[in-house]
Amino acid sequence: MQNQDFIYKVTPVLPELGKYSSEAPSNIALVKYWGKYGEQLPKNTSISYTLEDCKTKTEVVLKKKIKADDQFHFEVFFEGKRKASFEPKIETFLKRIETYVPFLKSFEFEIHTENTFPHSSGIASSASGMAALAKCFMKIEVSVSPEISNLYLEHKTSFLARLGSGSACRSTGGKLVVWGEHKEIEGSSSFYGIDYPYDVHPNFRSFRDSILLIDEGQKQVSSSLGHNLMHNHPFAEQRFQQADENILKLKSILISGDYEAFFALVESEALSLHAMMMTSSPYFILMQPNTLQVIEKICKFRKEENVYLGFTLDAGANVHLLYPESSETMVRPFIDSQLLPFCSNNKVIHDRIQF
Repeated sequence: MQNQDFIYKVTPVLPELGKYSSEAPSNIALVKYWGKYGEQLPKNTSISYTLEDCKTKTEVVLKKKIKADDQFHFEVFFEGKRKASFEPKIETFLKRIETYVPFLKSFEFEIHTENTFPHSSGIASSASGMAALAKCFMKIEVSVSPEISNLYLEHKTSFLARLGSGSACRSTGGKLVVWGEHKEIEGSSSFYGIDYPYDVHPNFRSFRDSILLIDEGQKQVSSSLGHNLMHNHPFAEQRFQQADENILKLKSILISGDYEAFFALVESEALSLHAMMMTSSPYFILMQPNTLQVIEKICKFRKEENVYLGFTLDAGANVHLLYPESSETMVRPFIDSQLLPFCSNNKVIHDRIQF
């Protein structure tokens, strides 16, 4: 499916006034997306685990429009309080998706949103936030077009979310989600995410993600700026090729159940992402000294105790510690005794993968 497939089919009736609510989880990419073109399209394929507990809950309240014009009239509330600072980004999103959800201009509306994780935790909430909002908009569309298929609903929801935040398209559904067209992944698309269509070994179905909050502050550099710096990056094409090759390698690993190969690839992906940031112009360094110390301790503990665990990073300082459920009895005490001192205010969020 392409852009034109998701253009709104005008119905003779407007959606009813009232509340439309949904929720969407955060995700953590195993093979990273970094670099985009066109309207939020990825330069390489990515794949992510979907988290279970870290999610955004959103409610859209449609109200009667008082002033007849061709503008969006809305307000955003975060955890019960007006959040005007969120509104410019939401308005940009609304303008991008106007062709696909034009009914929104027929109403005034409120967006009420909250996270199950602390807003200042350093976990990117744009993916879960935009995904939850896209799901609300699609609930509104379904209310007047109940005949649309579940597959179309899944694809359009992910399609809309992508236009708000690229990685959000991996948070609208599925457990292990692929985004970006790849010749070896059947059904993959750059326009929306799909549930990974192949077998996954039981080893990778009961995973934990302990998020070590090294830095709770806002990122120094926005993801949009970071993606834009890939346009003239001297190593961009090699990176895109590396990521697409890693998708193919991961496909074999997910069948084999090989923990060591899995962690080697995922860790390499995380470090490659940060290497691209550090070699762009201007460059930026998001890892903190504590990030490096935590990584060193993870590698040392894994080698000395012969335990299955590994790390990944998003575009920030925090460390996602990934490990199978079978390693939990060893890993949790390790976190408490050796890693918490490196975390901001000794904070860690323990989550799990949706499978």
